[in-house]
Amino acid sequence: MSTTRKPPPSRLGRGLSALIPDPPSGAEASTALRTLPVESLEPGPFQPRGLMDKAGLDELAASIKENGILQPILARPKPDEPGSYEIIGGERRWRAAQLAQLHEVPVLVRELGDREAMAAGLVENLQRQDLNAMEEAEGYRRLLDEFGLTQEALGQAVGKSRSHVANTIRLLGLPGEVRDLVRNGVLSAGHARTLVTAPDPARLAAQIVARSLNVRQAEALAAAQAHPRQGKPERAGRDREIVALERQLTERLGLRIAVKAQGKGGEVVIHYRDLDQLDGLIRLLLGTG
Repeated sequence: MSTTRKPPPSRLGRGLSALIPDPPSGAEASTALRTLPVESLEPGPFQPRGLMDKAGLDELAASIKENGILQPILARPKPDEPGSYEIIGGERRWRAAQLAQLHEVPVLVRELGDREAMAAGLVENLQRQDLNAMEEAEGYRRLLDEFGLTQEALGQAVGKSRSHVANTIRLLGLPGEVRDLVRNGVLSAGHARTLVTAPDPARLAAQIVARSLNVRQAEALAAAQAHPRQGKPERAGRDREIVALERQLTERLGLRIAVKAQGKGGEVVIHYRDLDQLDGLIRLLLGTG
């Protein structure tokens, strides 16, 4: 009989369950969930969230005052400070509980090291619905960098598809000013995705914001700028003002414009490549975009 031992299974294929230890079992499990004074807790060092919306906190505080905290806060004992705990997941609930004037909160206490605490905190927050796209992208990047997970394993850990994880991470390649627009809610994640492959995303973002374009219109504008007209040499004698006007209108609409003078009148021709561009143009002209 062969005594060759099989190699241990790859941790990557198991997602984050390989990085976060299982909670205690048996009698220890009943003591893991505790009720602790709010002052014994403090934010942990692995919080991926940025500024918390005050209106959202007030709304959550009102719900907590009415219904209590339905999901315990996840925390670990603070090293070298008995009786103190670092929040791993649930800082928003902890802050809202204080606004609701609660003196104690339910806490699930876990003995986690720094790497495990970071993984647990990131996953807990990434499963929330109110993270902005940049916070989400930064959380994914930290998990990939720190733990060497595949995008597929990471998607399974946070309940997202691999393509969603990949497309979200790509937003980190946008210029800083564009990332700030997404982080502050000025641009949506859908808008931001149209900018990733744009030749000048900052300039395009400014146009989208100034014109209040929806995502479909932003996609049409990005496509027009990514494939500019291969212009023919300008005919001699063309009015420079008309040429300049064509360029200005083309840049403004993101579609190729031709102005043809005919005596005292003339015509303006708007070129579109597909039905999406036509739909965006119609919405813009009708003021329904």
